[in-house]
Amino acid sequence: MLMLASVLGLLIYGIVAATWGTLNPTLGFTDSQTGAIAAANAIGLVVASISVGPLIDLKGKKVALVGGLALISTSFWLLPLAGHDFTLVLAALAMLGLGGGIVVTGANTLVSDVSESRRGSMLNILNLFFGLGGLITPFVTANILGGSAVRMCYVAAVLASVALLINFFTPMPKPTGERGFKASEIGAVVGRPALYMLSLFLFLYVACEMGVWNWLARYLTEVRGLDRSTALNILALGFALGLMVGRLAISRILLKASALSVTLGASVAMAIATFAMLQVSSPSAAWVVVFCAGLAMAPVFPTTLALVGDAFPRMTATAMGIVLTSGWVGLAVSSRIIGSFAHLETALLLLPGFSVVMILVNLALRPLLRKPA
Repeated sequence: MLMLASVLGLLIYGIVAATWGTLNPTLGFTDSQTGAIAAANAIGLVVASISVGPLIDLKGKKVALVGGLALISTSFWLLPLAGHDFTLVLAALAMLGLGGGIVVTGANTLVSDVSESRRGSMLNILNLFFGLGGLITPFVTANILGGSAVRMCYVAAVLASVALLINFFTPMPKPTGERGFKASEIGAVVGRPALYMLSLFLFLYVACEMGVWNWLARYLTEVRGLDRSTALNILALGFALGLMVGRLAISRILLKASALSVTLGASVAMAIATFAMLQVSSPSAAWVVVFCAGLAMAPVFPTTLALVGDAFPRMTATAMGIVLTSGWVGLAVSSRIIGSFAHLETALLLLPGFSVVMILVNLALRPLLRKPA
């Protein structure tokens, strides 16, 4: 039941993450407005992640999962009413970000604590369902709902409401004195350089992944001239499917390979795949390269959280919340940068550029994680 609760939470967040990329091409907003809405979504994620870690360590994961899913389901029910109103859409995406940030921290912390001996493998399996949620959103919108993003919001609202009920009735362990939040020990968490390097690494990664979720469909339609249905299918059956397949495969590899080596290899592959993604124009070539980009990105997010759990066995949710907050800041920063460029193709070179920096951060992180806590 604990795994089911966590899986449903990540599935719903996958839908949340793909929502703006699916809605974006249908609303007719400018690139600057699109960037502002994505940034508002990121601000919601930031506020949630920085505040919910200590709350989880004090009150437990159930409070976070139930509260976050309540915000998400409410947002999805209200989003269709916003129509093409920029302010209302911005507010709804900010609320989705707030709920999503709470759910991501709660679900990943729950699985991190339940399966400590196989933390990296289990977190990749859990986050496979994030990819499933990301696949469902554009695929169902394009192929079943006739391209109606509004209908997809209602489908998402129903799914989020079901997940909310299941999490509400699932018994979850309460925080223990050993693992809970202790103000006297906060210095041991925030005083370690490893925390900030892990935060920087996730900052760069989330900027890249959400750059694909939020901008790829628009890039394929506006720059490469593909129709919207084809673009959404490339996002779903290319990128989201790549994330799912990659996380399923890496969950076995992590039983033997080190998390640092996996994230280093993934960073190198990301730099190559995201650059290649901007060089192809045919739908088939775009699908292949975007699928490879999903494969490359697949292990980074959950495996980085596994590194956090290993490095901070005490006050895990607090440390994880800080690192996740940095990741959502990456979303806000990248969205504003991409939206400010006159040419979207040039703006998206940010993705391979950040991937190269990830390689350097990974190398710098290695000696810090060898030191005892």
